[in-house]
Amino acid sequence: MFLSPISSFPCSSLRRDVDGGSPFSSKFALSSQKRNWGGKFVASASYEPNSGTLEGVLFRPFEEIEKGSLVVPEEPQVSLARQFYSDVCEAAINEQINVEYNVSYVYHALFAYFDRDNVALKGLAKFFKESSDEEREHAEKLIRYQNIRGGKVKLHSIILPISEFDHEDKGDALYAMELALSLEKLTNEKLLGLHQVAEAKNDPQLTDFIESEFLTEQVESIKKIAEYVAQLRLVGKGHGVWHFDQMLLSEGDAAK
Repeated sequence: MFLSPISSFPCSSLRRDVDGGSPFSSKFALSSQKRNWGGKFVASASYEPNSGTLEGVLFRPFEEIEKGSLVVPEEPQVSLARQFYSDVCEAAINEQINVEYNVSYVYHALFAYFDRDNVALKGLAKFFKESSDEEREHAEKLIRYQNIRGGKVKLHSIILPISEFDHEDKGDALYAMELALSLEKLTNEKLLGLHQVAEAKNDPQLTDFIESEFLTEQVESIKKIAEYVAQLRLVGKGHGVWHFDQMLLSEGDAAK
């Protein structure tokens, strides 16, 4: 007397034939049956070859690359790397490059002012020289990213900065540092605007680039320069500025 199977499950295997041909799928059914031979369970497997196509394939690359968006362009003036990169994002990157260069130019003017022989605040001169270099590096980082995404860099005009920074009430050091704080906040505002453009155009690669390369560094810079402004307000004009300048000369921190 034979009883019906009390448990069974299918499993599949994928193998190639000995000649290296196409893969084929096979089904095995494993069942346990209770026979009348001493009440023991006996497991048996059945093999069901399937000569049809492999089921469950989700990715067919040679069919998908035939889509128009994946065809490599033939025109020599068209980027080969560009993909999912909006013209709006491309223009916003170029605008941010201009922002970074303009801020760098102002910092360079501040460096030139404090390096004069009749001003001679070497710590402030060093600080603003390093700050100018940092902003130029940011512009170059954006240029490299523009090229990575297949965009075209378009450099815009740079505004001529002022060359005199002395202030009757605040003095030159405090006036210059307050100007730097305002510029860092402005740069942060422009970066957040660029981030919003990237989000609006559904460009996660651009948002990740802005977040990882700029935003944290920017708020840290704002905090640092805000502390410098507070310290200069405490010391006022005169001898205290010289001590502050010596601190900058030893630290060598730059605005980011």
